[in-house]
Amino acid sequence: MDFLSKYAIAYKEAKETEYWLLLLRDSGFLSPSSSESILKDCTELIKMLGSAIATLKRKSQR
Repeated sequence: MDFLSKYAIAYKEAKETEYWLLLLRDSGFLSPSSSESILKDCTELIKMLGSAIATLKRKSQR
């Protein structure tokens, strides 16, 4: 379960990072072209963490 909590923390941090990246892009601090790659990587990381969390939860219920 400790492993799951570490993944949950990483997931929340990735979501917060996504929020700040979008804020920086929308405020004009980052250009849309420069933020596109970073946001894409962040989104992929969020998806991977979410999938890992779902898998860990399923395995812990067995």
